[in-house]
Amino acid sequence: MKKITIFSLLVIGIIGSSCSQSQKSVPYGPAGYDLSKPVKYPMPTELLEISGIAFNNGDASRVYAEQDEDGNIYAFRPGDKKIMPVTFGKHGDYEDIAVIGGRIVVLRSDGKIFSASLNQVNTGKLTDVKEFKDLLPAGEYEGMFADQPANKLYVLLKQSAEKKSKESGGFIFNVSANDDISPAGEFQLDVKKIAELSAGKHKMKFRPSALAKNPFNKQWYILSSVNRLLIIADENFNIKQTISLKPNAFLQPEGIAFDKQGNLYISNEGNDINNGNILMFKYAQAK
Repeated sequence: MKKITIFSLLVIGIIGSSCSQSQKSVPYGPAGYDLSKPVKYPMPTELLEISGIAFNNGDASRVYAEQDEDGNIYAFRPGDKKIMPVTFGKHGDYEDIAVIGGRIVVLRSDGKIFSASLNQVNTGKLTDVKEFKDLLPAGEYEGMFADQPANKLYVLLKQSAEKKSKESGGFIFNVSANDDISPAGEFQLDVKKIAELSAGKHKMKFRPSALAKNPFNKQWYILSSVNRLLIIADENFNIKQTISLKPNAFLQPEGIAFDKQGNLYISNEGNDINNGNILMFKYAQAK
């Protein structure tokens, strides 16, 4: 009887150990990505407050970025220690950047949009900066994404001018061949669904800060720095998953982008102790 009991305990122990190891091996992050294994690119002091990041047609050999306070655009290779700014505007609260139609587009938090020639940014001298003042209603804006094949621009509303509003979503624009930007609709994010999927929370002040579309599965990846969340939605913005971001890795996640290989990039603002950075997560295609 004792032998049976000991044998049973051994079997249970082996099964329990196997389950524990299996659980530990599950990647932390959305399908295809392990958020615990980044390739880290520290930013120079000029990009301590790096906000948005973007690529031109997914070409990861050159990152386009801006930082929170100066009207500068930076173009550099990942890992560069010295970078030079290209000035497009005055000091302001600039939040995101995109590349579309041969132009660099920058979003200011009050909803104003600026655009400049991509070629001129690359050569370091701007002469044709455009400013779009009245495209967006009053509110606070922090995220923007350019769907280059479709010539569409998506702008994410962080907070409505109506402070009590619990709705979240954004606005869609067409970008024409002559660089005009015109309204093309809106999109909504289900805050209740996001709250339900986020550790069973029933109430949430959701403040999204960036968005990008995965080039392979067409899912939307939406960041909320304040909520420290990564939200996955389908092509129609139906919420599918939320992932809590660990603060030791994601200090202040403000920017997000994909390259053409499907690798995921998230930029983090720095502080008095830590540099800003860009974290790259390699895409592991399912076998």
